[in-house]
Amino acid sequence: MNVILLGAPGSGKGTMAEILVKEKHLVHIATGDIFRFNIKQQTELGKEAKSYIDQGLLVPDAVTIKMVKDRLQKDDVKQGFLLDGFPRSLSQAEALTKMLSELDLKLDFVLAIDVPEEQIVERLAGRRVCLDCGASYHIVSKQPKDAGVCDNCHGAVVQREDDKAETVLKRLHTYHEQTQPLLAYYEPLNLLRHLDNSGDYQSSYTALREILADFD
Repeated sequence: MNVILLGAPGSGKGTMAEILVKEKHLVHIATGDIFRFNIKQQTELGKEAKSYIDQGLLVPDAVTIKMVKDRLQKDDVKQGFLLDGFPRSLSQAEALTKMLSELDLKLDFVLAIDVPEEQIVERLAGRRVCLDCGASYHIVSKQPKDAGVCDNCHGAVVQREDDKAETVLKRLHTYHEQTQPLLAYYEPLNLLRHLDNSGDYQSSYTALREILADFD
């Protein structure tokens, strides 16, 4: 099974990715991981990407696409993959379609995780993290025993800059701008599946299982 995962920050994409990887034994291919691997291994693509990053520039699509294509040619991908963070634009989606055809790989579906914007803002703006160990808390659902102090390591629990409401709204605006063309691209191909992740874990899991049942 080969899947693309689309989801806004705070939509629960990470949880759905974990379920998909575990249930279907998929290889989780996240673009961030590909970048870090290539840069650490000092591959030619890694060196090229780093040259842009060091200048504070965005890595061009052509480099990202080459990295993804290289990753999709690894042996472990034969068991099925979950693409996370790619494609991010219409041009990347078109490049991926061409790439999959060249590699004789078939895309089964594109999973778009849907959560109302106000709920995402509430989730992220209420999130707090420990500066020392990274433990995550929430002002409504999971407060530390002592205000501002991590239960695990007693480090300082704070709100990250990118979790502040105004920043979250900007991130969501950017995501929707990028994602709408992708939805419009995949829908006519009968590849798009929507998952409502606004409820509790069990209802989302049940909905995901119903989607997966179509491909069993």
